[in-house]
Amino acid sequence: MKRVTSRLGLVVLTIALAGTTVSCRGDTGIAIADAWGRPSPSVATAGAFFMTLTNNGAVDDALVGATSPACGTVELHESFMNDEGAMAMKPVTGGMIAVPAGASIELKQGGLHVMCINKLEDFAEGAELELTLQFENAGDITLNVEIREP
Repeated sequence: MKRVTSRLGLVVLTIALAGTTVSCRGDTGIAIADAWGRPSPSVATAGAFFMTLTNNGAVDDALVGATSPACGTVELHESFMNDEGAMAMKPVTGGMIAVPAGASIELKQGGLHVMCINKLEDFAEGAELELTLQFENAGDITLNVEIREP
């Protein structure tokens, strides 16, 4: 009976987490939630990834880079309003995104995000693409990111 209960609990947990990617690397305290990528046409050369980064640890950390086999280059970007009043993007100041201890940082449309430049795979709705986030203290965390509408 105990084995059946354990399996049932695992099935319930799996169903509860469906649609949300959550990853944590050991005791580092870094968790990634609701990771997704925006669909983009195959002719587009770029795509973007969004998520929430939470540092449940006692030490400040920072996202310092990312890689993906779906991208020629991956950069950490931020959106901003340019002098002409249009939205534009640029690499983040200092080349990293701080994730202070006890804080959550949202990477979202119109703000901070992970930019895929020179796409090597289609960002087609429903696809899952591998993304490795590189943290200053936590090291590398690899996850699969679903391509979907917001």
